[in-house]
Amino acid sequence: MADSLPARSPSPVYVIGGGPGGLATAAALRARGIHAVVLEKSDTVAASWRGHYDRLHLHTTRRLSALPGLPMPRAFGRWVARDDVVRYLERYAEHHRLEIATGVEVTRIDRADDDTGWVLRAGGGRELTSPVTVVATGYNHTPRLPDWPGRDTFTGELLHAHRYRNARPYEGRDVLVVGVGNTGAEIAVDLVEGGAARVRLAVRTAPHILRRSTAGWPAQRTGILVRRLPRGAVDRAARLMCRLSMPDLTAQGLPWPEAGLYTRVRQGAIPVQDVGLVDAVRTGRVEVVAAVESLDQDKVVLADGSRIGPEAVIAATGYRRGLEDLVGHLGVLDGRGHPLTHGRRTLGTAPGLYFTGYTNPISGMLRELALDAKKIASTVSRTTA
Repeated sequence: MADSLPARSPSPVYVIGGGPGGLATAAALRARGIHAVVLEKSDTVAASWRGHYDRLHLHTTRRLSALPGLPMPRAFGRWVARDDVVRYLERYAEHHRLEIATGVEVTRIDRADDDTGWVLRAGGGRELTSPVTVVATGYNHTPRLPDWPGRDTFTGELLHAHRYRNARPYEGRDVLVVGVGNTGAEIAVDLVEGGAARVRLAVRTAPHILRRSTAGWPAQRTGILVRRLPRGAVDRAARLMCRLSMPDLTAQGLPWPEAGLYTRVRQGAIPVQDVGLVDAVRTGRVEVVAAVESLDQDKVVLADGSRIGPEAVIAATGYRRGLEDLVGHLGVLDGRGHPLTHGRRTLGTAPGLYFTGYTNPISGMLRELALDAKKIASTVSRTTA
């Protein structure tokens, strides 16, 4: 790894981001003999993974989460822990001898004046040019904390889930978790198991909840098999599967969702894979409450009009992609700030500008990153030959 930009090769392919998407793409490019340089704003690879909460494990299997050219060690087990993911990504960069420039934050990408490539503007007034650039800054880039009325004067503890590490600071305390995606669900369980006195979970829309594995068959493999089937057929099959395999939690505040599972996936809502939430809700150790509407001094006002007084509020309210400053002026983003293309595809108005890691498919993000990396490298190899 380097802490400065390489002096050799006048026009490498620049890959922005030293997470799994960026590393996989750089390795796939290198395998085709293409000089690729990873630009990472922090001082190490896998920076975002290092910041996840302690108990995090992949919800995708070890075999289906490896990146191109290096399997994950069997010693990591089937569901790989956060620290092992970090070790794997460090080893991956070393194994493939990737050229990584750390401490380089790219703040804006512009089309070159001669229209033959891209100009990357980095800190310190540096400008890098290349005919091909791959943006891989990550799906969970910028924490999204809702601008609830009264947020600035709330007297309790308020933090986004990206700052949560473990339950130790909340032992014996009353905690409200806002948001029931996979992160919120797992944090709620972690708090219960870690000794919080009371754990409530604020839910606006009830999620689809799946078992991570049934009789040894991981939910990820089902996601791979059905992702190209008609949406309606998958919705109907998923509804039947959920009702056969999961208890009805309507009385506890988590009714069966009205919208179909795959319909909601296509809208960006990934199912929750159960790692203890169902049992915690069923037994009352996690109490489901209505969505948060506002904060009022030491109280939280919920959508049903009730007011509760948790000592701490942990907002598992998601992330923004954070691409607007980087490429928003290029016309390559949709109204939600997501890239209009991903993987091997590029826009005709932005040739040579690729994006990877900005979808969250039911087949597993790491698996799709690995596939995209090979496709991008293949396309770049053909178009730059």
